[in-house]
Amino acid sequence: MDLDFSAEDLAFREEVRSFIAANFDDDMRAKMTQSKNGHIDKAGQVRWLKRLHEKGWIVPDWPVEYGGTGWAAAQKYIYDMEMALAGAPSTGNMGIRMCAPVVMAFGTPEQKAQHLPKILATDVWWCQGYSEPGSGSDLASLAMKAERDGDDYVLNGSKTWTTYGQWADWMFCLVRTSQEPIRQMGISFLLLDMKSPGITIQPIRTLDGPPQGDQEVNQVFFDNVRVPVSNRIGEEGQGWTYAKYLLQFERGNAYAPGLTNQLAKVRKIAGLERADDGQRVLDDPDFRRKLSEVQIKVEALNATELRVFAGRAAGEAMGATSSMLKLEGSQMQQAITELALEAVGVYAQPFVEDTWAHLRGETNVPRAGPDYAATVAPMYFNYRKTSIYAGSNEIQHNIMAKMVLGL
Repeated sequence: MDLDFSAEDLAFREEVRSFIAANFDDDMRAKMTQSKNGHIDKAGQVRWLKRLHEKGWIVPDWPVEYGGTGWAAAQKYIYDMEMALAGAPSTGNMGIRMCAPVVMAFGTPEQKAQHLPKILATDVWWCQGYSEPGSGSDLASLAMKAERDGDDYVLNGSKTWTTYGQWADWMFCLVRTSQEPIRQMGISFLLLDMKSPGITIQPIRTLDGPPQGDQEVNQVFFDNVRVPVSNRIGEEGQGWTYAKYLLQFERGNAYAPGLTNQLAKVRKIAGLERADDGQRVLDDPDFRRKLSEVQIKVEALNATELRVFAGRAAGEAMGATSSMLKLEGSQMQQAITELALEAVGVYAQPFVEDTWAHLRGETNVPRAGPDYAATVAPMYFNYRKTSIYAGSNEIQHNIMAKMVLGL
């Protein structure tokens, strides 16, 4: 693939930069700088996504007929990299990135008309109902029942690790509609309104503490929750097929742009902080070696992603490649947070539970060290999850061994 930018590509890059300068406002910038998990509050994310929607840039990966941009690979690369380097909020929420592709591929015309325009306009926030207590990477063991009662399913059970479930208007959910000898059978894919009677959301406190008062993950309980059969995607008992299709989009993301931005932050911190000998951390040979090793891997991942996404644009299926990207991307995310923790040194030890407190004018909350130190330890702890969610790294290794190596 030709990676030399044309004059049109360079003009597009300037357009992206101008858009970011005009629309990535000071409030968003401040919150992103002090974010412990790479996200900001719901109001800020919705504001950002709606501005992208007005520009026509919110879903560059969608087909043009549903609102996609139709960009060439070079434009998509420029867009992703410029957004990441600016530290802008992610556009990959669960409605856009995961639910919508399944609705496009397997939904009825009525389901497409009901849900896709609202996802596009960020009028509805979605969460994912996959994992259960005792059913995570072994997703086929899920047990939440959906029993048919006339034109409804009646749901009983619970889902866990539900990211931003407290924000969600709707959930896409895997449920067990029958017991089969092969566990992957008997699973169905439902879309459900989170305001339905019988749903209870309970927050889960994680190692990084409550993110600015909005916990990131939850457990969701279902007590005789009625969901119309018309909300089922595709055929009953075929949810595993649709779930595997969705996981290609959950796992097969572009990691390199965000990793590039994170590495730049680590390099900046290491250039400011001092090692035990009084010299800059960045001048320490061992630290520079580790930083260079991660930089090389990120560049290799970037080249691989460009090749893969160019193939997708040409109609090639991602398949097991999504597992490779998820595996390497999550490992690099963790490695960079480890380097950041090393670079910031003792300033990471005082744990700042609410890193947005001073943005709200709560100046009575003391801090040790510079502002950039406050998020380093929380992000380190938060990113321990990356090798577990969307299928653990061990699961990704098994997928690649079976589907790529034929073992």
